[in-house]
Amino acid sequence: MGDPKRPRKKYETPSHPWIKERLDSERVLMRKYALKNKKELWRHETQLKEFRRRARRLLAARGRQAEIERKQLLQRLNRLGLLPADAVLDDVLSLTLEDVLERRLQTVVFRKGLARTIKQARQLIVHGHISVGGKIMRSPGYLVLKEEEDGIGYVRTSPFSREGHPERMVIEQAREGGESR
Repeated sequence: MGDPKRPRKKYETPSHPWIKERLDSERVLMRKYALKNKKELWRHETQLKEFRRRARRLLAARGRQAEIERKQLLQRLNRLGLLPADAVLDDVLSLTLEDVLERRLQTVVFRKGLARTIKQARQLIVHGHISVGGKIMRSPGYLVLKEEEDGIGYVRTSPFSREGHPERMVIEQAREGGESR
């Protein structure tokens, strides 16, 4: 049995890790989303596989319990912002890894313009400058719920929360420069 003090790994490694196409696609995603290592990528890939596995099982299942589970899965994916409210199980099967990576806190912070680069977004999160709904969040891989998205900002005690902070001014100029193009 497993060691009770060590957490169970939350990802599956690829069955054929040395396929060139796989390595190339992983490298592109690693760079685009500034992931620290492949484990982060594999964790979200495993999550997506699990969503799809459940959807395939529920497509074949009949009965009241299957209907309840179907509704729960679609509600969860809707809350995560991965699917619209009127989605069906076939939509779960069409989800991509990029859809999941777009919902990471690191990506959302960058897209909201709270950081200049996606790497800086990771740094701000890890160093405790970002809060979600008033709670300091230090995990860049946290999947942001739709209702939490508006509550993302700088922590009140962070130097970045001051309007005149030099780095924040650079970030805002970069955001304005990007919008005018």
